[in-house]
Amino acid sequence: MQAFHYQALPIDVHFGVGHLQKIQEILRPYAYQRILIITTAGQQAAGERLLAQIQDMAVAVYPHAVMHVPKEVADQAIQDVQRLGVDCCLALGGGSAIGLAKAIALETHLPIIAIPTTYAGSEMTAVYGITENQLKTTGKAAQVLPKVVIYDPELTLNLPTEISVCSGMNAMAHAVEALYAQDKNPIVSLMALEAIIQLAQALPEIVQAPHNMQAREHALYGAWLAGVCLGSVGMAIHHKICHSLGGRYQLPHAQTHAIV
Repeated sequence: MQAFHYQALPIDVHFGVGHLQKIQEILRPYAYQRILIITTAGQQAAGERLLAQIQDMAVAVYPHAVMHVPKEVADQAIQDVQRLGVDCCLALGGGSAIGLAKAIALETHLPIIAIPTTYAGSEMTAVYGITENQLKTTGKAAQVLPKVVIYDPELTLNLPTEISVCSGMNAMAHAVEALYAQDKNPIVSLMALEAIIQLAQALPEIVQAPHNMQAREHALYGAWLAGVCLGSVGMAIHHKICHSLGGRYQLPHAQTHAIV
């Protein structure tokens, strides 16, 4: 067998239907007291409901996340978290919310809690991306890796079918790239194959029945495994092309990955 190196990422992962209702129990050991809930404008209402649920731990909802993390948005967010005395950023949503939380953590070293509502997988990686002058630059930094990730398949039930499929294909791309990555290893390859199987079975079922909970569970499980793959090995040409196109032309992330 060929020699390899595998380093497990230190993330506290909780997966299960209804797990959002257990968030206080999950977060209590961390003793956060001034959490900022980061969302897009479209997810603000969900953020407000979460704020009411953990009001003794949180300070506000910050609904200003947008695609590709423009530098000016990140700079303003950094100023706002410092003004509010935030001790943790909680990203509720997809790649836009998690991406903004990472941009904040890159500069402030604040911990991140991620509650994904798509299959993007960014929550399992130390990769960040920031767009300036239509150029999206990506990098890796240990401080942007979320400390806690809560996967609740119920949160994906309202994800539109088209976005579900495109986001799921984005996740599959993570797994496929992991199979031919320069720093691939047999452990990650096992996870990649399982991710592809889970997503390939679940996505057609979601098209036929968008509220099929079992299919949503399997898709989110596959997306988690694919995210682990993305976080464990280097990104390859597929992702580099998609990041360049998305940042230059402001293309939607999931659809761009699906097309490529």
